[in-house]
Amino acid sequence: MRGNWRHYGVRAREGECGRRAGTVYNRSVPDDSQRLVLIDGHSLIYRSFFAFQGSRTSGPVEFTIRRTGEVVTAVYGFTSVFLSVLDQLKPSLAAICLDAPGKTFRHEKDETYKATRAAMPDDLRRQAKRIRDVIDAFNMPVFEAPGFEADDLLGTLAKQAKAQGVPVCIVSLDTDLLQLVEPGVEVYLYRPYVKGEPAIEYDEAAVVERYGLQPSQIADYKGLKGDPSDNIPGVPGVGEKTATKLLQQFGSVEAIYRRLDEVTPEKLRENLRSNEPVARLSTDMATIQRDVPTKLDLEACRLRGFDRPRVEELFHELEFRSLVNRLPASLGEAPAAAPSRPAAKAVEPVEHAYRAIRTEKELKELAKDAKAAG
Repeated sequence: MRGNWRHYGVRAREGECGRRAGTVYNRSVPDDSQRLVLIDGHSLIYRSFFAFQGSRTSGPVEFTIRRTGEVVTAVYGFTSVFLSVLDQLKPSLAAICLDAPGKTFRHEKDETYKATRAAMPDDLRRQAKRIRDVIDAFNMPVFEAPGFEADDLLGTLAKQAKAQGVPVCIVSLDTDLLQLVEPGVEVYLYRPYVKGEPAIEYDEAAVVERYGLQPSQIADYKGLKGDPSDNIPGVPGVGEKTATKLLQQFGSVEAIYRRLDEVTPEKLRENLRSNEPVARLSTDMATIQRDVPTKLDLEACRLRGFDRPRVEELFHELEFRSLVNRLPASLGEAPAAAPSRPAAKAVEPVEHAYRAIRTEKELKELAKDAKAAG
């Protein structure tokens, strides 16, 4: 059975189990309008900043306020993605999770955690307040917890929502969040800056289809193979294929070490044996916590509209004129109940026009058009 990979905004590539936005199938979530949408603000902000920093073949793209020269590239990128999420998911319940300043409990366990990452760039730090201004203008609740990452808050809030019988959709650009997928909790993996990649909503079956593993095994998978972006070492010599094979056979890192004598070949077994402390610590570091000391108040997360004049004024100040036209007509008003109908019946998809960017010249032209439009 194929997983619930719902594709938004672009046509899925041939062979993918994807659909256009607006198509309804058998869903694990009974009523999308009443689910809690949790947004990984940290990943959206960082990707929005670095997406415009250029590559080996193209230079950086910069958005500035003309009259002041203030750089607002990350603010523009975040706001554009945020509006897309509101348009595509139309949440009635929502919140944004952010990293709190300072180190986390993971740094206490391993001082080398994320040690290879550079500090927050000054350009991004200067834009952080502007991004909060955008979030606040939409009356969007924000969760932060000193000592924890946004991922841990997302896991904790999802767990609490599920305990209250509320389905959850986690919006992120980070595949680490797939470990949180379970019945009633899906992950909307957004790829706004990856060429040809749609946004995909993962349920359990979709995770299994992509990785050959259950969502609950994703942290073990990362612990075995490592994650250079977080400076999680993993077991030397164990890559994606070996990690997957081990977990398919044994189920977890814990089970691998309980049954270590069954691991073959001998070279792999002895490698795992000599690196057991590293494997266990790496898995622990990759595991998202779901017990952050915070409490989910669903009524506080219920969206009750936004101050449109305030948002428009802010957008004009930031010179985001093209984004004004993308503001939702309303925010948080659940649609009226529709007559019952067969679950497999499809809603007529809405056609859109898309432009594929294939060359550096086309990218520069797009940036020029976007800046001219505001």
